Amino acid sequence: MDINVNKTEDNFTCNTQPIVKIKDFVKVYDGSNVRAVNGLNLEVMPGDIYGFIGRNGAGKSTTIKCLTGQLPFVDGEITVCGHDINKEPIAAKQCIGFVSDDHAVYEKMTGRQYVNFIADVFGMGSERNERIDRLKKQFSIEDAFDKYIGSYSHGMKQKICLIASLVHEPPVWVLDEPLTGLDVVMMHQVKQAMISHAAKGNAVFFSSHNLDVVERICNKAVIIHHGNPMGILDIAEFKNSNQGTLEEYFFALTGENDETI
Repeated sequence: MDINVNKTEDNFTCNTQPIVKIKDFVKVYDGSNVRAVNGLNLEVMPGDIYGFIGRNGAGKSTTIKCLTGQLPFVDGEITVCGHDINKEPIAAKQCIGFVSDDHAVYEKMTGRQYVNFIADVFGMGSERNERIDRLKKQFSIEDAFDKYIGSYSHGMKQKICLIASLVHEPPVWVLDEPLTGLDVVMMHQVKQAMISHAAKGNAVFFSSHNLDVVERICNKAVIIHHGNPMGILDIAEFKNSNQGTLEEYFFALTGENDETI
């Protein structure tokens, strides 16, 4: 079953039009004849928590890297808050907060220095102070905030990346496998942050292998398999369709058999 969400194309407005629109997106890496992503179409609306699910190598990180301007692409179109990522890259990136799956940070900076550096990149003024204070409390990092990032644990590095990605209050929060390797408390903090961010009229788009989390907190999800989009789900409609769990549906749709994704 393919539960599609279809929207009409129009100029971007903050409440009624897509914050992110991906249209006929295809990505082929140089030197390859294989389409890493083959014809992806989706729209992320204000208030959405949008899950992006698939096996390793399915095309999730490739899509996210193109969405955030890290990888070039020729075929298709990606817009963020009405800005084409290829034609208006700076304007599009200003609307994005991004958390990578590798916690790439400047480890010789303190947490405070790093977050202020990111705030400078986005041209923030004194309003940063209240936001930083709120975020460091939200993610329980007050005691380590003035220590060097190189001394942080995996979870602490994730926290500083999350804070840095949210300090400019982006309309679009993009996260690539944000729950990997986190303890239960940290996982809860991240999930609550996603829910809170979307509740403000922003959007969250994240890739995950944890289908239970996607089913619990997302209102939409897209499945990708070997680069091919397999279906866009309205999660509420899916739950009412009596097709079992999202995990069971994924295995049935992709032809996988009890393999972790």
